[in-house]
Amino acid sequence: MSEGLLTFLKGGIHPDACKEHTQHLQIDEMPLPNEVEILMSQHFGAPCEPVVKKKAQVLEGDVIGVVEAGLGASVHASVSGTVKSIGKSAHPVLVSAPSVLIERDPEAKARVYNPADWKELSRDELLGRIKTAGIVGIGGAGFPTHVKLSPPPEANVDTLIINGAECEPYLTTDHRLMVEHGEDVIEGAKIILRILGIEECHIGIEANKPDAIETLKKISQQNTSNGFRIFIDPLKIKYPQGSEKQLIESITGRKVPGFGLPFDVGVIVQNVGTTRAIYEAVVSEKPLYEKVITVSGQGINRPANLQVRIGTRLRDIVSFLGGTHPDLEKVVIGGPMMGFAVPTMDMPVTKITSGVLFLTGRETDTRPYGQCIRCGWCLDACPMGLSPNEIGIYVEAGRGEETSQFGVFECFECGCCAFVCPAKRPLVQFIRLAKMKARK
Repeated sequence: MSEGLLTFLKGGIHPDACKEHTQHLQIDEMPLPNEVEILMSQHFGAPCEPVVKKKAQVLEGDVIGVVEAGLGASVHASVSGTVKSIGKSAHPVLVSAPSVLIERDPEAKARVYNPADWKELSRDELLGRIKTAGIVGIGGAGFPTHVKLSPPPEANVDTLIINGAECEPYLTTDHRLMVEHGEDVIEGAKIILRILGIEECHIGIEANKPDAIETLKKISQQNTSNGFRIFIDPLKIKYPQGSEKQLIESITGRKVPGFGLPFDVGVIVQNVGTTRAIYEAVVSEKPLYEKVITVSGQGINRPANLQVRIGTRLRDIVSFLGGTHPDLEKVVIGGPMMGFAVPTMDMPVTKITSGVLFLTGRETDTRPYGQCIRCGWCLDACPMGLSPNEIGIYVEAGRGEETSQFGVFECFECGCCAFVCPAKRPLVQFIRLAKMKARK
């Protein structure tokens, strides 16, 4: 273990980082597309119901979708223009989902947001702005942030962790946000601390981002007044260092119980991008309708860290970045470990899109998989101490619904097992199928 660097104890792997393509590239802003295709399901919970009609005129930042009952977050127009249609669109996980298609008005002026002091706002007012802005967990499953920041009173939360690990290969979005917008991240952390009524915050960053570590250290040292204590914790380079439970163990030594949540051990975790979105929602009352994504891989002509509007289609991004290489083999939304391969360039960017990878044959392994050889490597690699090998065998035998005994519902699909498997077995896909069968 590298001296002085924090990490978790069980499992983990060391894939090639592949961050050299974009880690030094400043965030570039993509020109507005002619159309945006905004999905109504961009969060954990029920999909939004559209609140606009076909041919309606909308302005950038207007609410176009709400969740009337149940868990969810509002969706906003990312451009000004005319609602062209309301229907269904391709979704990277759900296959398809309700959507609103907006044709941009080229004459419309950009919306201007004026920052204001947030320190006199009450806790309820701060949470209200976050809810109104439709903020969700940008780095994960899109859990509504206003709900996550309202833990039950018996939780006794005493620590906030900001997740800047960004352990997924290729992705450098959080890295660039910390370097270029470190003040926003620190101020967002202070807002969260105020909401939670606590003082201590730790920002965990993998050691392969030394400029981000130094930037936030310098800013945090200037922001320890008013009772806030913000610490920057360098982490060992080890996947999946950025997973909530592993990050909590690395920084605090606390272990979240099986099927437990971070607040069960007194911790709330927020991603760097979410923290900045919270800052913008509270200080400028700006809804979440644009975000920074990493576009990388050897199959794209110009890799970039790109600020794009929600609803921008992949083909518009490809066009802006000069097209793809002829040997492009796979397009993945997200990272190579936990992302999803997609079949079409018409897929739109959502709130939780962290990156888009254009991978060639040199970066993918399409060899057929074999039978389990009982080597046990997946058992050693699994950070949750599960039995991926048994889950795969049961799924192949048509008994996926019986895999709860092997911890299938504790798996967060990090992909460590599939990465180390010498037989190249698609263990994550087996696990997803087992969960579906067990739920049915």
